[in-house]
Amino acid sequence: MAPASLLFFCLATMGYLIEAAPCPLMVKVLDAVRGTPATSLPVKVFKKGEDGTWKEFSSGKTNEFGEIHELTTDELFIEGLYKVEFDTSVYWKELGISPFHEYADVILIIFSKKKKKITVLTKNTPKLVSFLFFKQVVFTANDSGHRHYTIAALLSPFSYSTTAVVSDPKE
Repeated sequence: MAPASLLFFCLATMGYLIEAAPCPLMVKVLDAVRGTPATSLPVKVFKKGEDGTWKEFSSGKTNEFGEIHELTTDELFIEGLYKVEFDTSVYWKELGISPFHEYADVILIIFSKKKKKITVLTKNTPKLVSFLFFKQVVFTANDSGHRHYTIAALLSPFSYSTTAVVSDPKE
């Protein structure tokens, strides 16, 4: 029951964290086994190019709070398809644990002001999911001006869960 409680606590505090965050893209990662923030977890952000290939856009490691801020700027975070990759294998192996997943991907689409809806596609979308190594959550977001995206992940060696919060920035 502790992992679920930890996730609910994370989600409950998410509103405060997002309002305080000036960056357009932030990640928050929690370790469900130890009940702590997942520190020093490598994270990469990719942007899909016009040629269909993924190009590294940004990277970093989570801080003592399990967060990475300032992955990008408003000017660089433009309309497009983005993928956030959490290197869970490195994290668990450093703790002496053999994980099931090599890494976790979250893919997000940033649209222009013309799009009006948020759509979530999960494992019921077969082309987006590979059972053993990847779980991809794809969502369409309305970028009506400046928006903030927070991707939260709750990790264990044999499963993980992600959620996304999209909000208007607070000046």
